[in-house]
Amino acid sequence: MQPNLTIDSIIARPVVTPLARPIRTAVGTVESAPLVLIDVRTKEGVIGSAYIFAYTGAALGGLTRLVRDVGEELAGRVAAPRDLMCFFDRRFRLLGWQGLVAMAVSGIDMAVWDALGKAAGIPVAALLGASPRQVQAYDSYGVIDPRRDLQLVTTSVERGFTAIKIKLGDGDLETDVEAVRLVREAIGSSVRLMVDYNQALDRVEAVRRIRALQSYDLYWVEEPVKAEDHLGHAAVRRAVATPIQTGENWWFPADMAASIGSAASDFAMPDLMKIGGVTGWIDAAAMASSAGMPISSHIFMEASAHVMAASPTAHYIEHLDLASAVLSEPMHPKGGTIQATGNGLGLCWDEDAVLRYSAV
Repeated sequence: MQPNLTIDSIIARPVVTPLARPIRTAVGTVESAPLVLIDVRTKEGVIGSAYIFAYTGAALGGLTRLVRDVGEELAGRVAAPRDLMCFFDRRFRLLGWQGLVAMAVSGIDMAVWDALGKAAGIPVAALLGASPRQVQAYDSYGVIDPRRDLQLVTTSVERGFTAIKIKLGDGDLETDVEAVRLVREAIGSSVRLMVDYNQALDRVEAVRRIRALQSYDLYWVEEPVKAEDHLGHAAVRRAVATPIQTGENWWFPADMAASIGSAASDFAMPDLMKIGGVTGWIDAAAMASSAGMPISSHIFMEASAHVMAASPTAHYIEHLDLASAVLSEPMHPKGGTIQATGNGLGLCWDEDAVLRYSAV
């Protein structure tokens, strides 16, 4: 049973954390991680924590203020995630759910679940009816620089990762083919190789490039066209033999339902910050199970490890470290797998590091 907690206040703090390796994509490079650290304080003294990713420093201030403003409206409310989600639905129905609103709502939801787990003295995975377990992970890279990154990719395989993802689409077809060829040669034929276009292509070019890469045994091609173009993904999927992955830009479960209804992908990859936090993920995991779709997570590996443990069609956790610099107990993969740790979501801030990387 979930403990009864009442929200007292919500604290939001902006930080910019260093990345061990910058994330270069077809639409820009992420040199560091602008994060909003969220703490839900309860009248019972339990504090639930989570973080969300602003993607760009330009959004960090606005996202932080939005979390604080929304938090003021929750003071005195019971920390019941489904009830809070119904409140958010009414509160933001006229404005709409996408964008910063969705990110703020999802982050607060994750922090509330963290508080409930901590109050009960159990992991969020257990609150969801599952035991923390090892879930296979892939090591996630940006666009590969052949002169610098191939050794890093090889090291990932040596650390036990049996799957690697790289990003493509920042150059022409020949550039993509060369990158995939070099990585495939470096990791061998037994390691799965995924690629991500980050919505960089139109339908015709997506088909052309995916067909040209087919001989390199790609496990999936992620977001070849614009994320909201469900019919476009479906058209590409019909035209190629390589499986299509999408989902990191689904806004709440309704968007996922539209994608599934369009037969847009072979796999599902919801993002906790966009799908509606843990509460939204519960619905997403049920839809994936009903559709027989393997479900993977997008970033937020600490929280994802809990929800993936409770997902019937759990597939892959993305290993992409955004928050270790401000965590007192960072998460580390073991043998190419990631397992949920600690009570709640297992998050505890290193307050000295939070001060050091503060963006106030």
